[in-house]
Amino acid sequence: MNYELLTTENAPVKMWTKGVPVEADARQQLINTAKMPFIFKHIAVMPDVHLGKGSTIGSVIPTKGAIIPAAVGVDIGCGMNALRTALTAADLPEKPGGTASGD
Repeated sequence: MNYELLTTENAPVKMWTKGVPVEADARQQLINTAKMPFIFKHIAVMPDVHLGKGSTIGSVIPTKGAIIPAAVGVDIGCGMNALRTALTAADLPEKPGGTASGD
């Protein structure tokens, strides 16, 4: 199993966060969301997870028969990619440049 499984009274939470610390408040927010009766199958959690105002950032919250407006943040379309390449750690710079923040 490549994910940690949190069980609730309703839907489970599958967390793909191996080696990534998850804030206790974010974990509790995920559990609270998973208890909602309209959650479909399970909540998925990505490694960029952190506490959010309306819903947990870095989570995928599928629903059946309901829409959760707070689960659609202002950064809709923002995301992560995991890609396999031929690069090794030695091929990468110590500090990557050219980030969107200009660092």
